Amino acid sequence: MPGFSPAASPGIRTYLICGCGSVGYLILEELKKEGGRLLCMDSNPERVQELREQKIEAFLRDLTDPDMLQGIDPFDIAFVVSDNHEANITGLKTVRRLYPRVHIVARAQDPINEKLLMKEGADLVLYPQHVVARAAIEHLHQLEKHNVSRDLYALLASWSGVFGIVTHTNPDPDAIASAMALSAIAKRANPNLETRIIYDGIIGHQENRTLVNLLDIRMEKLKPETLNECTHIALVDSKGPGANNGLIHSMPVDIIIDHHQEDISDLDRAHFIDIRQNVGACATILTEYLKELNIEPDQKVATALLYGIRADTKQFRRNVSPSDLEYSAFLLQYSDADLLEKIMSPQYSHETMDIIGAAIRNRKTRNGYLFTNVGYVRNRDALPQAADLLINLEGISTALVYGITDEAIIMSGRDRDLRLNLGNVMSEAFSELGDAGGHATMAAASIPLHVFSHVKEKEDLLHLVIDPVLQNFYRLVGLLEDEESEV
Repeated sequence: MPGFSPAASPGIRTYLICGCGSVGYLILEELKKEGGRLLCMDSNPERVQELREQKIEAFLRDLTDPDMLQGIDPFDIAFVVSDNHEANITGLKTVRRLYPRVHIVARAQDPINEKLLMKEGADLVLYPQHVVARAAIEHLHQLEKHNVSRDLYALLASWSGVFGIVTHTNPDPDAIASAMALSAIAKRANPNLETRIIYDGIIGHQENRTLVNLLDIRMEKLKPETLNECTHIALVDSKGPGANNGLIHSMPVDIIIDHHQEDISDLDRAHFIDIRQNVGACATILTEYLKELNIEPDQKVATALLYGIRADTKQFRRNVSPSDLEYSAFLLQYSDADLLEKIMSPQYSHETMDIIGAAIRNRKTRNGYLFTNVGYVRNRDALPQAADLLINLEGISTALVYGITDEAIIMSGRDRDLRLNLGNVMSEAFSELGDAGGHATMAAASIPLHVFSHVKEKEDLLHLVIDPVLQNFYRLVGLLEDEESEV
């Protein structure tokens, strides 16, 4: 039976093109690059002769003829792409009847034809108008990516002096890696421009400290005198001056690169703004710049960026986008796998384990919502680690861990309830008191202590104010009437 015959040349893919008009011929030209065997048929004698003169195996056949495949060797893939819909339908039926296992790509004249061809057994239907439209949009997006990258490069090339790259407070791997990559781009664009990576808070998470130490990343604590020395300022992985980054709100900045959902209407003073909500990590955006600018990242930068993407997407399981995967694959060829493994397997500090232990001991639940008070903390990075652990408890859909530092009441939340956007809830509940927001499944808040200046003892303060502070959160998620019970 024809349907079970092997291809004429084992190991070499054989293509049959039925209808070698304008579309068929373009497919033929593309398939030549694949290196397989090409068989063509057309009802136009002149076209068949032209193909034969090009050393193409061409046959004079009519797609409406039930015997159109007579004398033609077996094939792996058929393209039924003439400009006649009825001929395509008949030819498709013939191919499918005689070769039930081959893949068939058919051409449609309109959306109705598309459905008919699929019904008759086509594996893929090409509607040329749709193909052209998709290709146009894809090329437009590619052009936009290239232009954005070139605009950044040109801006950096035009500067002189000192370029300060500021991360968000208590920088995570995504912020650190993004700052490293922006520094590398600045050095390529302008070798005379001095770049400095600046951060506020602490580098407390054990993986973050390991990242900085192993990759020997030079970072400076944010001080007024340091900022005064900078002629240009950039913010990475942060929505704007004064928003969890140690800058005052009126501080002019030149560049803002971020991936969080925020209103940027008041940031028009910046020369370059690239905020994308559709990617899982700021490091993804910086990697795109490197690729579009044909800048090959060194091993340390590539390793940091790859880890930054993995960390912010929780190993590609949270808020991940196709771009995150695409640019992670790009970084693999430049990164150091051994270094990456060492960064991802650090030792835990005693304080981190104590905070996680307190979070477990003090947990309380209400209808799938978990709340836990870890008290006074020095290492605020332990809170999201505790939240990551507690969200995996059976029956828990949302986990909120809170504690207090020398400067603020801090909260870290995780969510698995698809009906709830935790970032929006945290922002609405706490933004009037401090900084709050995040993604649908992970969010944070920081409420400065000066809001509660009349209370002196921090532990007492946390116990006194946390219930009133959480009232808005309870209201937004519908917990005000629920009874509280301990696990």
